[in-house]
Amino acid sequence: MQANQIFDAFDKLRVLIVGDVMIDSYIFGKVERISPEAPIPVVNVKRKEIRLGGAGNVAMNIKSLGATPILCSVVGDDSEGKDLINLLAENQLPTDGIIRSKARITTVKQRVLAGSQHVVRIDSEMDGAINADERSQLIVKAKSLAESCDVIIFEDYDKGALDAESIKQIVDFAKTKGIPTIVDPKKRNFLHYQGTDIFKPNLKELKEGLKIDFDAKNLDEIKAAVASAKNTLGVNGVFLTLSENGVFIDFAGETHHIPAHLRSITDVSGAGDTVVSIAAMCLALKLSPKTIAEISNLGGGLVCEYVGVVPIEKEKLKREFQKHF
Repeated sequence: MQANQIFDAFDKLRVLIVGDVMIDSYIFGKVERISPEAPIPVVNVKRKEIRLGGAGNVAMNIKSLGATPILCSVVGDDSEGKDLINLLAENQLPTDGIIRSKARITTVKQRVLAGSQHVVRIDSEMDGAINADERSQLIVKAKSLAESCDVIIFEDYDKGALDAESIKQIVDFAKTKGIPTIVDPKKRNFLHYQGTDIFKPNLKELKEGLKIDFDAKNLDEIKAAVASAKNTLGVNGVFLTLSENGVFIDFAGETHHIPAHLRSITDVSGAGDTVVSIAAMCLALKLSPKTIAEISNLGGGLVCEYVGVVPIEKEKLKREFQKHF
């Protein structure tokens, strides 16, 4: 499939994203003095901004690539939850997969930046698992929404929306319907994604999740670690992101290491969201493992050139893919 065909095919896809959705809040300002109250910078605020974060940023990447993203998550029945619903509506994203809970608060990550420099981040969150009633609602919602989707992304940030039971039920349902699944994991549920199609950890997550260590610059050690992950987790494939060392994929009987492209790195926030978004859409289109890795690797690098969490630009990614491949 040629580049034009791939990127045109993205437009026809529907992608279900199940997991932890949050708000990324930004305060942009300038530092000109140190506080007389403590040895800390005083940030003179110039502007404020809120964006969709976590699974919400994955949805924004999917939308930016031309497909239809559908979020399924549990948020608080609070003013921040209302802000999140409004953000979805403002971005023409469906809201029917969002469950609001009086027992939880909506996760907000507030970043204070002076120029392009992060000064501090303030997190407001509850990361305990959702209760039994919320879990049942999430599973029912996810199954209902999955019926019309081409691929399911599990976007896990360890904030409690996903647990072993909900993961198992949704994965089993996806298998019966022939819907491919891809996972962006975190530590708590790391071993619970049995039977998924592609498991996409980063280097730190893989080492911590399997309690192993290996040299990220040694290809033989990478291959062995990934093979161990496949066997331990019982997944069909592993797509490992290696930061400045690129990516490695072991899927559908193929293994490929794709080196990173030289970039002017400004901010790595959200790069993993972009990688899993692109990989999911490539998986839905049944592209080769090598193509999945190549396009995803390009996209992850491109978003690192911007400050803050931003979605990938489809045309820029397409031009880069045509240029390199």
